[in-house]
Amino acid sequence: MTSESSAQAGLGLRRSLMPELKSLAGSELDFLEVAPENWVHIGGRYGRSFRELAERYPIYLHGLSLNIGGFAPLNKELLTDIKQFMADFNCPLYSEHLTYCGDEGQLYDLLPIPFTEEAVYHVAERVKQVQDVLGQRILLENASYYAAPAQAMSESEFINAVLAEADCDLLLDVNNIFVNSVNHRYDPVQFLHSLPLARARYIHIAGHFDEAEDLRVDTHGADVIDPVWALLDEAYCLCGPLPTLLERDFNFPPMAELLLEIGQIRRAQAHANSQGISHFSPLNARKRAG
Repeated sequence: MTSESSAQAGLGLRRSLMPELKSLAGSELDFLEVAPENWVHIGGRYGRSFRELAERYPIYLHGLSLNIGGFAPLNKELLTDIKQFMADFNCPLYSEHLTYCGDEGQLYDLLPIPFTEEAVYHVAERVKQVQDVLGQRILLENASYYAAPAQAMSESEFINAVLAEADCDLLLDVNNIFVNSVNHRYDPVQFLHSLPLARARYIHIAGHFDEAEDLRVDTHGADVIDPVWALLDEAYCLCGPLPTLLERDFNFPPMAELLLEIGQIRRAQAHANSQGISHFSPLNARKRAG
């Protein structure tokens, strides 16, 4: 993947945004991201609208309910549906959260996995099962969290270990890094440098809510703030201008304002390209190491 092909900016597809998205000329965005659980088998007017948009934009998938860190058996029916969905709409990637969200049922929240060696092997084995079903590598996202149930290793050590053991890729969420850095009192730039960025293929950026001076909540319901934009610039310096999604889940401003943030992503990518910064893939990294 080269920097030229990677420099893309996209937006999450939400049903309330569909009328405005359909009215765009098409050049304003490079891709749309969806949670496949919300669109598999959907019909009616929403299904028709989705298919229209999928003909105009590449569709990236970001799952919500795979429960990659849980103990219940993986939902093979869901995975089969996702595999077919990816084939039907030529989706280039599928990502999930490095969390768990089920315990004898769907919890509808993304909860932190203990940072332990046992959890590393447990999660990695489940990732391997998913990749076997889908026939391709998946991406795991560094998650925001507000309490850690066990910390036998650091957050970044845990992420590095899981991705190495599973041999999967990284969805780098720079807002989650910033939120966690405030809530857990660490330096966000140092943390970014500690991640397995050779495995990064895709980036998320979003806004959050200031609950208190020492508590940030990852809401995806506000504009991106300057320190998070700066962290995105640092990420581009380290791993190139990868495809980047602006996450917005509610409290939507007019589309013109969302496109201003898309424009800021594109300017940051153009700057990285002008500096000759390119991304190197995990495969290339392994070849260099060998």
